[in-house]
Amino acid sequence: MAGLLLRGMSITTPYSGVWPVAPTPFTEDSEIDTEGMTRILDCMIDQGVDGICILANFSEQFLLSDEERDCLTRLSLEHVSERVPVIVTASHFATDIVVARTKQAAELGAAMVMLMPPYHGALLRGTHDQIAEQFTAAGEVGIPIMVQDAPLSGMDLPVDLLVRMAREIEAVKCFKIECAQAANKLRALIVAGGDAIEGPFDGEEGITLLADLDAGATGCMTSALVPDLVRPAIAAHLADDRDTAKNIYERVLPLINYENRLCGFRAAKTVMKEGGVIKSDFCRHPVAPLLPDVRTTLLALARELDPVALRWGK
Repeated sequence: MAGLLLRGMSITTPYSGVWPVAPTPFTEDSEIDTEGMTRILDCMIDQGVDGICILANFSEQFLLSDEERDCLTRLSLEHVSERVPVIVTASHFATDIVVARTKQAAELGAAMVMLMPPYHGALLRGTHDQIAEQFTAAGEVGIPIMVQDAPLSGMDLPVDLLVRMAREIEAVKCFKIECAQAANKLRALIVAGGDAIEGPFDGEEGITLLADLDAGATGCMTSALVPDLVRPAIAAHLADDRDTAKNIYERVLPLINYENRLCGFRAAKTVMKEGGVIKSDFCRHPVAPLLPDVRTTLLALARELDPVALRWGK
């Protein structure tokens, strides 16, 4: 019921609201917890999300085998069954693999794919033309694309390149901007791209959300920690009620800051385990578990806000 009420709040632009990243649950033996995955997806839908992203960096995609990735793609899309749109992250350095992943996502019913620019390690980077060529190839599949502009790639995607792709590649609809000073880039992107920029989003768990909304962002890709508490701020801001958006955001910001600066993708799994959504918050080596004191503080901050994830399974 809570999810239905949250989704009923007015957000009218096509690509807007909160589209969080689904974490990947593992058993204590480091196996994929498929039952836990379905429970996470159900919990996220009850959080009132506008969409779900799978296999992203906050899904620990870099710790998954190709076979596990295939399993999670099929499982997630089948289980969600169009209850909300699903974005499948299809990034890879090899264009052929990006296209194959995009085709699979489209065939299985995904609403969109998310792509980072082609990179490998610290030094292997695609040129601007090669980036555009890879996105063009993926776009020929016919499914919308969200461009992920993230520091993890070690690349700067200049505004003129993003606008070029938005105008020249029909499938390129959305942009997840999570670089330093994201608000400045979002503002410049929207001004330069105009109507071609259909879904300007921010990321990084929403740690700069208010500034990014002020700059024209219409949505946010958070983690699955507290999207139910973030979405009302977005809805208020899109309804031109910045004061309400600010008050809502200021209440949740300490937890988002703690997640972003100390916990990363471990935060959502820790809270979901505490809330009975999943049985284990295990992370595969070489990712270390949260320090006990960090975990204690994270849960204390969460309890003050009483998010859906902390009580969903109880």
